Amino acid sequence: MASTTAIFTGLSGLAANAKSIEVIGNNVANVNTTAYKSSRVLFSTAISRTMSEGTAPGEVNGGNNPFQVGHGVNIAGTQRSFSTGVTTTTGDGRDLAIDGAGFFAVKKGEQTFYTRAGAFRPNAVHELVTVSGERLQGYGVDAAFNVVSGTTAAVKVPVGELKIAEATTAVRFSGNLNSEGSLPTKGAQIRLGGTTSAGLIAVASLAPPPPRRLNDTTPLVGIEDPQLPGSGTPLFTAGQLLELKNAEKGGKIIPTATLTIGAATTVAELNVFLTSALGLDSSAGANPDTLTPGVALDPTTGLLTIVGNTGTVNDLSLDTSDLRLLSSSGDYVRTPLAATKVAVADGESIRTTFTAFDSLGSEVSVDVSMVLDGRDSSGTRWRYYAESADDSDSATQLATGTIRFDTDGQPINPLPATILIDREGTGAASPLSISLDFASGSNGLTSLADDVSEFSATYRDGSPLGTLASFSVGRTGLITGAFTNGLTRTLGQVAIATFNNAEGLVDAGGSMFRAAPNSGTAVLTTPGGFGTGELISGALESSNVDLGEEFTKMILASTGYSASSRIIRTADELLQQLLVLGR
Repeated sequence: MASTTAIFTGLSGLAANAKSIEVIGNNVANVNTTAYKSSRVLFSTAISRTMSEGTAPGEVNGGNNPFQVGHGVNIAGTQRSFSTGVTTTTGDGRDLAIDGAGFFAVKKGEQTFYTRAGAFRPNAVHELVTVSGERLQGYGVDAAFNVVSGTTAAVKVPVGELKIAEATTAVRFSGNLNSEGSLPTKGAQIRLGGTTSAGLIAVASLAPPPPRRLNDTTPLVGIEDPQLPGSGTPLFTAGQLLELKNAEKGGKIIPTATLTIGAATTVAELNVFLTSALGLDSSAGANPDTLTPGVALDPTTGLLTIVGNTGTVNDLSLDTSDLRLLSSSGDYVRTPLAATKVAVADGESIRTTFTAFDSLGSEVSVDVSMVLDGRDSSGTRWRYYAESADDSDSATQLATGTIRFDTDGQPINPLPATILIDREGTGAASPLSISLDFASGSNGLTSLADDVSEFSATYRDGSPLGTLASFSVGRTGLITGAFTNGLTRTLGQVAIATFNNAEGLVDAGGSMFRAAPNSGTAVLTTPGGFGTGELISGALESSNVDLGEEFTKMILASTGYSASSRIIRTADELLQQLLVLGR
């Protein structure tokens, strides 16, 4: 007798194979979808009708097996293949592919999705986003551009906006200092007086009886005008300005400096002003001629004597016209002091200049001079002087010290010297600390016999202001930015998510997945951590659909569908035959 059960059995086959064709069709349709993961349908048998469970073997009967008739096929479920697709090079560094397991974490609002499609592009606020606008998640950096792991945020790469500068911290020098150069005997000497032949005196109302000599505590407003002797007219008045301009040291113009004259400004303060403005350094003690660098008053003659440091690069040139008296509004009044040069600085020396940068990227010019200081059977001794016109206080002199060279011309005390440049009032970090390395291995300074000394800065770190021009992503997800000033900095790190059971993720569309109960919780890490793959920049992952396999499955599903329909037709024919018998 024909059975209607066969019709429903065939119907289950039609439904199951139709679903299989749907899944196969979806795979084939997504053969060119970036990072698409193919799926397959798995079938299982439907519950069977049991006629007999069978019998065990006995003495008479050998036993028989269960007698069951199946009720068709069920769809057990689908499985997604997360095998890695072929990596295709795009040449665009913003495209990322994962070489191994893991997912990019992206956010839309407060909801997190996971994807392997890495075609990221910056939005209007420089965040890297997917084609549909989800923000790529990663780790940011602190103020020193160190990656701060633990908390993820949208990856931001502000090309064209982010600007940085780097303060100079180290400078290396190279060259040869002529060991046969002439030893110094004296520094420059310049005398300042009321005239070229007479010193200064105090006004009658201020000083003791003639000769009304000055001392260090004499106020400048108490000095008599040398052009009006005996009149009691002061040379200076409160509110005026004394300007040092166009003076030279070793042929190089000394920066302009100004002293504001007050009612209590003394001769000693004038001496300090000139010492600072001229960059005179007395820390090394007296010169070979027993005179100590600086500015001092001779109370007997009323003359101010300026003594410079040794070495031709420290020779001073100060004309009468280089010291100008200005009104409180800056107008020229007169040249108050007569300058007479009485000695020229001598001694083998050389000077070099390098440009450093403060924390804001501003240029800071530094002069470093080398002066032959001594020579004996153990080698030579050179003294360095560091000066900067960009030091924000009145003193241009930064530091001095000695370097000894042995009989082979190699430095004996190679420790770097440190200079501190005052940057108060500039907005930059102050002081700017720079290490001066005069003995950097085989490329450092030497002191050998030569015709002349040669000396220059061969390395300097630090950089002026630069703007982020481009970026790249490394295999570990580190985002490195390149700036227009040549600096490179870490801007962040792309995060990678991994799951205990990736096949438990739910397809959310748009090449996105979301966590589900059987996927487990996402573990965010850096590329290469916790079994995740590393990143390939400038590439995308292709679909992992195998067309040959899909077409084979399609043939099988089509055949299964046709066969199931044939079962239904056959059952129908049997029923028709049964009806014929009843006529």
